[in-house]
Amino acid sequence: MTEKNKLLAQNIYLILAALFIASLVASNLIFQKFFYWYPFNFEIYGVKLFEVSVGLLPYPITFLITDILSEIYGKRKANQVVITGIFASLFSLGIIFMGKHAPATSWSPVNDNTFNLVFGAAPLAVLASMLAYLFAQLVDIRVYHFWKRYTNGKHLWLRNNFSTFSSQIIDTLTVLLLLCSFGIIAWEQFLGLLISGVIFKIMIALLDTPLLYLAVYWFRKRFNLHPGEEITAF
Repeated sequence: MTEKNKLLAQNIYLILAALFIASLVASNLIFQKFFYWYPFNFEIYGVKLFEVSVGLLPYPITFLITDILSEIYGKRKANQVVITGIFASLFSLGIIFMGKHAPATSWSPVNDNTFNLVFGAAPLAVLASMLAYLFAQLVDIRVYHFWKRYTNGKHLWLRNNFSTFSSQIIDTLTVLLLLCSFGIIAWEQFLGLLISGVIFKIMIALLDTPLLYLAVYWFRKRFNLHPGEEITAF
């Protein structure tokens, strides 16, 4: 690989890592708002189908990015981004903690009560999200590479969807168990939110498969990679 291509590959890796971290931190900060899609107006165990947290909107992006990184840059580089995301979450938690204990001025557009209402549960949410995220992402990467080895680098759709399905189920189950245990969400909503969240995430995983194919096609064409070959130049 030429020096120009090495630099390009490194810059793209940094951009993907930045998008991953931004999506992860944003999902932790906005999770307390819930919404549902109006066309799906029926309930599952007292919860409307697709009545989910807005934090789920950016979160699937993280799994698409780890699949791209796993396919193109390898398991080690994908794991590095996952670990970096943990530190970013902890750092954001520290900033929220400082903001919570800094008294608002009398003219502040956001007073202490409003700030605490929006971000008061963030420390517990970040903790729950980090634990769920750590389990889910490590499972995602391991399952992805298992199917990649098993199929000798073929059937990209298989490893993309199998890894994402398994990791998303683990993620949804773990984070809801922790949020209900912390008292942030009522236990009677647990089963409905679990089913809705899993269905929503599986649908998103199916929709992101073409995006993964496009990304992998571009990488292979731009860097002259054979199927299953990874960039290991940096």
